[in-house]
Amino acid sequence: MADRYEPASFEAAWQKRWKNAELFKTRTADDAPKFYGMDFFPYPSGAGLSVGHCRNYVPTDVICRMKVMQGYNVLHPMGFDAFGLPAENEAIKNKTHPAKMIERYAGTYRRQMELIGVSYDWSRSFSSSDPSYYKWTQWIFELMFKKGLAYRRLAAVNWDPIDKTVLADEEIIGGRAERSGAIVEKKWIPQWFFKITDYAQRLLDDLDELNWPEGIKSQQRNWIGRSEGVQFSMKVADSVKPATPVDDDFQVRSTKGSLAFEVFTTRIDTVFGMTFCVLAPEHPLIDSLVGVVGPVFTRRIREYQENAKTLSDTDRQATNREKTGVFTGAYAVNPANGAKVPIWIADYVLSTYGTGAIMAVPGHDERDYEFARKFGIDIVQVIAPSDKSEVKLPYVAKDGILVNSGEYDDMPVVESQTQLGIWMEGLGIGQRKVQFRLRDWLISRQRYWGCPIPIIHTKDGEMQLVLADCLPVELPVVENYEPSGDGSSPLAHIQDFVNVTDLDGRLGHRETDTMGGFACSSWYFLRFCDPMNDKEAWSIKLANYWMPVDCYVGGSEHAVMHLLYARFWTKVLYDAGLVAVKEPFARLENQGQVLALTPYRRPKEGEKLDLGDEGVLVSYKDAESIPEEDLFYRWARMSKSKGNVVTPEEAVEQYGADALRMYLLFVAPFSADVQWSNDGMQGQVRFLSKIFKLVDDSMTFYYPDWRDVIQFEDGDDLCKSIRRRTHKTIQKATEDIDRFAFNTYVSSLMIYVNDLVDLVKKHGANPSRGFALSLSEAIETLVLLISPGAPHSADELWTVIGQGGFTMNEVWPKFDAKLAADDMVTIAVQVNGKLRDTFEIEITASREELEATAMQSSKAKAHFDGLAIRKVIVIPGKLVNIVAS
Repeated sequence: MADRYEPASFEAAWQKRWKNAELFKTRTADDAPKFYGMDFFPYPSGAGLSVGHCRNYVPTDVICRMKVMQGYNVLHPMGFDAFGLPAENEAIKNKTHPAKMIERYAGTYRRQMELIGVSYDWSRSFSSSDPSYYKWTQWIFELMFKKGLAYRRLAAVNWDPIDKTVLADEEIIGGRAERSGAIVEKKWIPQWFFKITDYAQRLLDDLDELNWPEGIKSQQRNWIGRSEGVQFSMKVADSVKPATPVDDDFQVRSTKGSLAFEVFTTRIDTVFGMTFCVLAPEHPLIDSLVGVVGPVFTRRIREYQENAKTLSDTDRQATNREKTGVFTGAYAVNPANGAKVPIWIADYVLSTYGTGAIMAVPGHDERDYEFARKFGIDIVQVIAPSDKSEVKLPYVAKDGILVNSGEYDDMPVVESQTQLGIWMEGLGIGQRKVQFRLRDWLISRQRYWGCPIPIIHTKDGEMQLVLADCLPVELPVVENYEPSGDGSSPLAHIQDFVNVTDLDGRLGHRETDTMGGFACSSWYFLRFCDPMNDKEAWSIKLANYWMPVDCYVGGSEHAVMHLLYARFWTKVLYDAGLVAVKEPFARLENQGQVLALTPYRRPKEGEKLDLGDEGVLVSYKDAESIPEEDLFYRWARMSKSKGNVVTPEEAVEQYGADALRMYLLFVAPFSADVQWSNDGMQGQVRFLSKIFKLVDDSMTFYYPDWRDVIQFEDGDDLCKSIRRRTHKTIQKATEDIDRFAFNTYVSSLMIYVNDLVDLVKKHGANPSRGFALSLSEAIETLVLLISPGAPHSADELWTVIGQGGFTMNEVWPKFDAKLAADDMVTIAVQVNGKLRDTFEIEITASREELEATAMQSSKAKAHFDGLAIRKVIVIPGKLVNIVAS
């Protein structure tokens, strides 16, 4: 056999054997526990994977392989999130049809995943763009439509003028579309929504049950944004009459000829400090105010509204952005004290949150304070510390007492919140309520490459669901599918698709918007439970067996999109009796990024750079011809756009698949970012070579039947020491894999191998029978322990030591607590609680022996000689504390 790691001689051969044996096919033994391990659905929108993607896939593979060896039925599937903007834009760029491109790219992804030895059950694979899959996406849409959870309405949407489609708020960063980089515009068009807000409280409450990173749960809590407060009505002063009767979600009311609008506040205790109020630029009241407030105010208002359209909601609420606003010329009445307060318009108030209007209390809100200072508006203090000491405004503490608040003066803040709420409810002008920041999920996309929405619009304006037995509504196969540019879907221009008869035989037309890609990825984990079922989306029996996903692995960037949407769909399906779980993912793990040292050219004089850039990104090839003084390097995430990608093919060809796997496991904690290093890869080559040489050197005294005879061997201290190291390593490796501590899993194996190498060097020339048996156990255990991380090498070495089959079919080693226990223990000696010495003693030593040994310590004696010993505290296995004075 080879005495070093030579991957080219065996890795591809083992991959072929695994495939021929269908080794990774999901097992369903009746008496076995289950483990469902899954990676996030990847977008096949690039020509291939980088080693950065492997940082996700390899660790999941490790835990799934170990679970198989531990006797679990393991579901470890993979498919492709094929619908949506990423795939369509890539197809447009390459002048090909998305379906053809998806098939080609998915084939590449699969080949690369097999190249690194990931144990996916490919017999369960599918793409979200397969009609056999999206038939059931449409079926779930129809279920939600019937329950009132899918609806269509006119809405101001985020319009991407480059991709020519509507974007969800989550797809906008810094006022620009996340993918195209375009400045997002506002546009009013009919849109489809899922009513996720009906589930806001449950989505919030059930986070506590999840074994997820706290940061992800915190992001979801903030996105859902629960707040308790009071919503109340404010009349517009001087009876400004409405231009049209308005009743938009209680935002504007016409009351006996005068206008009133609603505000929501979580600080009703500060209502006496309101010195102005603010409307969002989109607030419907504004149309009633313009025209009556005069042409000067009207012009300023309209200009401000137009400017606000260019900003995203995120930009408008940025805390470091200077406040802007315009006075409307109108006033409202503060119901608490009858004072007239000016009505302003400002873009930091959103029409999509609350009522789109706020009461502004600059004395007790930092944002309102900045606004009031800028525009010269009064600032009044109405909350003070309980001792009425002076404070600097804005005073934002949520405790204390009320001041300058009429009959509520000196009332504690908490009590006043209740009393003021009751008072407003009694007058019929307000109500206490809970509000959420979460908005309904906009799913419409005016694009071709998406799941068609199964709705028929009749001539008289009704909407009918396509009959379930007529699903799927398939995408028509067309050559030209680019965005139309007028805001409508490309499907709207395909007459054979659009024109259809409704359920009554009348001429109607199909819905031409498609669903955003997140709809398709909100249930794929259920389809993997029963992927070939053509009668139903999944067998309830199979879904109830496999769900929830025990361990879900992927990037943290999906915290408030995919992960939230998948939770919502699961709850809807739970309510419908179609699944037995309320949450889809019991455990979530987020991997760190793989970074590459990336070259940049220093900018030339007058050369413009994108915001935040320090220099001009250049390729590695171009960097070779640029003077060294004009170059600098930065660690950046591996990406095709940066030209800094290392592919799995390159890594495997140069170093081997197992070296790549072990490097990605060892280089850093799973959630930390990794700086790619060729030296680090070479280190794993050396480590694997050390294992091959250790096995080779041990074959002269290896006992294949060690398991049958070792229990009868009365081993000496050396044998016991070897077995103790073996069983400690089994325990450590098992625990580390379970808790995703893969770096310490590999490091513990490194320590174990080094110990074994030293033992073979010292005792291998003339080994005793006990030594040979203990080392035989150690060698076999080592091969099995490396199997999840380095499966090709493990199977190769398994054959070398005379075993047959695959290590994945073997039983994962179990540690024996008695064998792993130490013979000796280190005891701390304290004098009056301070550490003065330590000593080693047999772990079975009595309390009397521990006390006697501690009292003889010369280092300890120096601190209690001449003092009276008051007592001696003995904690077996840990310490002896001598109390003296």
